[in-house]
Amino acid sequence: MLAAVLRGGEASLHTSLRSWRAISSLANNGSYQILQSPPLLSLDMLDDWTHSVDQDHQEKVSIPDQSNHFTATLIDGKAIAEEIRREIANEVNCMKSSIGKTPGLAVILVGDRRDCQIYVRNKILACEEAGIRSEVKELPESCSEDEILSALTSFNEDPEIHGILLQLPLPEHFHEGRILSMLPLEKDVDGFHPLNMGNLALRGREPLFIPCTPKGCIELLLRSGVEIMGKRAVVIGRSNIVGLPTSLLLQRYHATVTVLNALTKNPETIAREADIVIAAVGMPNLVRGSWLKPGAVVIDVGTYPIEDPSSHQGYRLLGDVCYGEAVKVASAITPVPGGVGPMTVAMLLLNTLESAKRMYCIS
Repeated sequence: MLAAVLRGGEASLHTSLRSWRAISSLANNGSYQILQSPPLLSLDMLDDWTHSVDQDHQEKVSIPDQSNHFTATLIDGKAIAEEIRREIANEVNCMKSSIGKTPGLAVILVGDRRDCQIYVRNKILACEEAGIRSEVKELPESCSEDEILSALTSFNEDPEIHGILLQLPLPEHFHEGRILSMLPLEKDVDGFHPLNMGNLALRGREPLFIPCTPKGCIELLLRSGVEIMGKRAVVIGRSNIVGLPTSLLLQRYHATVTVLNALTKNPETIAREADIVIAAVGMPNLVRGSWLKPGAVVIDVGTYPIEDPSSHQGYRLLGDVCYGEAVKVASAITPVPGGVGPMTVAMLLLNTLESAKRMYCIS
């Protein structure tokens, strides 16, 4: 992987140096005003010192009854995301009026997974609303890895494209890590390039882009007035897309973080010790009320469709957290839908805007 990242020799080195100069400039001129989260470098300080899950409740998944009166505060991701997107649209308009340029996002979609198609459609609609130019390259599941890399190269060479999104997950027969390592660092608005992930993990380093869903989770916590520093946080799930970068980001905010996986023994006991629980597995109703410490803050990243004839779509989305039980225990919780999902899209737009500003040297 390191060889793939460094391929290109001196030209790649010069490009990386330009990127780090841009990051340094951004960190110093205060251009992170849309979000409440500051540059990660400003957070650094000296350190002084499922197989175990009972699956019975998964066999019958029902739609939670949300008609009762619950005690938890609703963290409205949809409303927060709309506020951020309005601010992004204002900056896009300012860019267009001042230099005649707008940010551009390219999306590569491989295969015909229904959820991926929905995600891409939502992202493109959000781009249109914010005034961001967008392009989509759709490839069949039977395509070759070279065809994906060719699309990456084409978008990388287009000066009007400032962000490239490879919709994940890819079909299983592709080497996801190898393809992501070939994504141009300066346009990796999803934040999954090995160097972006590595710099997220290393104190004293600032990634060019933070992955969108973890970035959105942190912003939800900050805008809800949730203190992160010194708190115990549990992340349920360790995927490269959500679980891993979320745990790294929480550590950068000085939380004490535990990551649960499918082999963790007594996960409910560990989860009950957490002040902050972030669930990102994709297993409906996995996290019951009994998993939560009274007063915990719950961020539910999971989405799982179940049939619902009463819905005009014919299905309804459930999260990883059993909402009907959790709201009676937690102090604050995100809904599904309307929680993390809209924030993920908003963070993608923001990363694309920041990429364009960096390329056009706009503070």
